[in-house]
Amino acid sequence: MPRVVAGVCLTCALLLTGTIAHAAPRTWTVAAGGDVQAALNAAQPGDTILLQAGATFVGNFVLPVKTGSLHITLRSGAPDSALPGTNVRMTPAYASLLPKLRSPNSMPVLSTAPGAHHYQLMQLEFLSNAQGLGDMLALGDGSAAQSSLTMVPHDLIVDRVYMHGDPVVGQKRAIALNSAATTITNSHIENIKVVGQDSQAIAGWNGPGPYLISNNFLEAASENVCFGGTDPSIPNLVPSDITFTRNHLSKQLVWRTEGKWNVKNLFELKTGRRVIIDGNLMENNWLEAQAGYAILFTPRNQEGAAPWTVIEQVQFTNNHVRHVSSGFNILGHDYTHPSRETNNVVIRNNLFEDVSRATFGGSGMFVLVNGGQNITIDHNTVMQDGTSAIYGDTNPSLGFVLTNNIVRDNSWAIMGGNTAPGNGTIAYYFPGSQILKGIYVGSNPATYPPNNFYPATLDQVGFVDWRTGNYRLVPSSPYRGAATDGTDVGVNIDALSAAFGTLKSPQNVTIRPSAH
Repeated sequence: MPRVVAGVCLTCALLLTGTIAHAAPRTWTVAAGGDVQAALNAAQPGDTILLQAGATFVGNFVLPVKTGSLHITLRSGAPDSALPGTNVRMTPAYASLLPKLRSPNSMPVLSTAPGAHHYQLMQLEFLSNAQGLGDMLALGDGSAAQSSLTMVPHDLIVDRVYMHGDPVVGQKRAIALNSAATTITNSHIENIKVVGQDSQAIAGWNGPGPYLISNNFLEAASENVCFGGTDPSIPNLVPSDITFTRNHLSKQLVWRTEGKWNVKNLFELKTGRRVIIDGNLMENNWLEAQAGYAILFTPRNQEGAAPWTVIEQVQFTNNHVRHVSSGFNILGHDYTHPSRETNNVVIRNNLFEDVSRATFGGSGMFVLVNGGQNITIDHNTVMQDGTSAIYGDTNPSLGFVLTNNIVRDNSWAIMGGNTAPGNGTIAYYFPGSQILKGIYVGSNPATYPPNNFYPATLDQVGFVDWRTGNYRLVPSSPYRGAATDGTDVGVNIDALSAAFGTLKSPQNVTIRPSAH
């Protein structure tokens, strides 16, 4: 272990004075009261900076630009054996072993210099800013100061960190994601909430991607995760190549009782290209500051300066969404400022459970579609109590595909504004659509397309036990092998479970779809 002098290791102190040359990767140790910024300034690619476990470091630290392609690692000084292993999610139980970073003001405790690259942040705890304002961690710059791709930080890794807002005043945002080539993984973010403003666990708007966000617990009041919301300062920028997998998104139900935290949705794209959302658990969303839809694909040229704004090539697959007011809100064009049209969205093999206006307010609807091209909704099982499952609004959607789904018809399974249910709505809002091999429980076959299925009750579908959340089909179900692709109609639970993988906390609690 390097010798520590005035809170910074002796080797570091010598390097700061230029006494010795940097050669092989080194370890820098910062003890309680030591100078974190001095260590960051002195460290070279491949080096590791160890912060004393349990100590609190207060400041506004900046990751500087270095030359080289090896990562500088900033991490806990606790031994690896005492901390979560590789690909194991961090939990609050490890707080005593984590160095704590705290901002004394509304500025991030940790941010990146323009063009900074190859940093790895591991096994750190981020405490809320003063009064819970601003961002805790800023990767890239969301302001007009970051106006070209050459200024964007890149090759950044956030792994096994614990970030949390103050229990009383909360925290506006945990991570502002405006960088390139960034991974956020195995982390725990909670209590992100603020009165009178939106709050997000992760939000990005002025970075190009690619992004990998995997195996995190993400809790926030407004949007748990959001891309867009402010126009980018980099011309023609659309956050792209986003992989969002095996995360757990949630809101505390007590926030509904408190009624002051500006609750909106769980996942929102206001801009995005080539986005994969796969194998996630998303839960707890209700009517409050928005209409209660859990997932929004709604392009927004927010201030009117980004007419290139678009949502396209999005795959929403193998997710379990539960305890929400409504499912999807899909918008073709921004109706305030010019945007490009939403296109090529696939929603396949998802389980939507307890989509309930009775419990959570709102419409209790599965999908609201207002325009857009080439939207495919396939092999989903949906337990919703709203009057409609699929609703068309204002603008037709061309290239619409609705196949192999199980939904309930509580009044009108397929409905639209100022149109008749079923075939009347389809003719206006989904012209030329492909609507095949779906189960519409309780619908009148005379008003809906042929080559679909219309059992009178859920019991006639042939679930193993829908009342306890087992949505597999029994061997005797008439809908086994009846889908357009020869498989069972509805969600494939085995594929859903495989996409979730083994999402284990250090306590070996495995997150699985509730049908298991």
